[in-house]
Amino acid sequence: MKRFTTAILSIASLLMAAVAAPAHATQYPVTVTDTAGRTVVIAQEPKRVVIQDGRDILTMALLDRNDPFQRVVAWNNLIARGDPGLWKVLSTRWPDAKSAVDMKFSDQGNINLEAVIAKQPQLIIAQLRARPAFEQSHVLERMAQLKIPVVFVDSEQDPIGHTATSVALLGTVLNREKEAREYVDFYDAHLQRLRQTIAALPGPRPRVFIEAKAGFTGGNDCCFTHATMGWGRLLQAVDAHNVGADLLHVPSGDVTLENLIGARPDVYIMTGANLSGNNNAAVPFGYGTSASRIGAAFAKLAARPGFAQLKAARDGQVYGIYHAFYNHAYNIVGVEYLAKILYPAAFATLDPTADWNAIIARFTQIPSAPLILEAKAPAQ
Repeated sequence: MKRFTTAILSIASLLMAAVAAPAHATQYPVTVTDTAGRTVVIAQEPKRVVIQDGRDILTMALLDRNDPFQRVVAWNNLIARGDPGLWKVLSTRWPDAKSAVDMKFSDQGNINLEAVIAKQPQLIIAQLRARPAFEQSHVLERMAQLKIPVVFVDSEQDPIGHTATSVALLGTVLNREKEAREYVDFYDAHLQRLRQTIAALPGPRPRVFIEAKAGFTGGNDCCFTHATMGWGRLLQAVDAHNVGADLLHVPSGDVTLENLIGARPDVYIMTGANLSGNNNAAVPFGYGTSASRIGAAFAKLAARPGFAQLKAARDGQVYGIYHAFYNHAYNIVGVEYLAKILYPAAFATLDPTADWNAIIARFTQIPSAPLILEAKAPAQ
């Protein structure tokens, strides 16, 4: 009887331990494959992290929900420089965010290797576009010698193919698999619904030109675009005809307005951000903006010489959208905006702004704050 009682107690203890153990916990060491196809071994849960592209803090917000900055010892604070409204929201919610060292890494991925090493990181998270710079400057070689893993994620070169994969990857690496799975399930379900609806639509697809960073360097610049990365890939996700890809033979670059007038896009979309600076004439999408400011920016950009000759301008088919979606963990919302712009009848009930708010409320602890992420240009 005593032996039976002891056995029951042992089983009960094991069951209690199983219940107490966190679900989906990463078992270290763990081996992962990053978006560069590299096999990376993570020996222990990383507590000190360096982020090469600061926009990946939004992925951290999905995973380390209580404080996305808790592991970050150094980063490239592109948020403060490229989206000051968002930075105000984040740094107000998490004042310690300002203590993470902003190393101002180059956009290509060049980093101050010795300064990074001095921060004693246990993990470096980098965007896939930084891989050539990491290889040429021997960052990967030196990190391997020091047994500091480097993981490449991607939300720019192949945003639809790699964003959910990158969230899941970091969920495993950072022992946040449950949180990652919750967001990936949301992302995949929304993307699948979009694809099914668009695939069933008859007729030719709209011809679209996206002017990325419209007005970022002044009110006369025109017309930078993405062909096979970023916004080009997001257009591909909604089965649109990307006029920029017709006119460029490189992943991104400038197209003359004269060539655009001849190409006759049906829809013209400007990407913008709520930036400061004397030369900035961008449509100020994001946090801390207003409809009147957005309308004024549209008017200035539409007044550029020759712009009114565009077919899309004559037809009243000029729109604007939040620039950051091209390299953003929440880019599913940007894809929804594109679908609603390009196929208005099919997506009459789609509410991308509500889905943005759902992501913020369900999967992060980023405070809710007023923002505008998309608009149609006023009739001229």
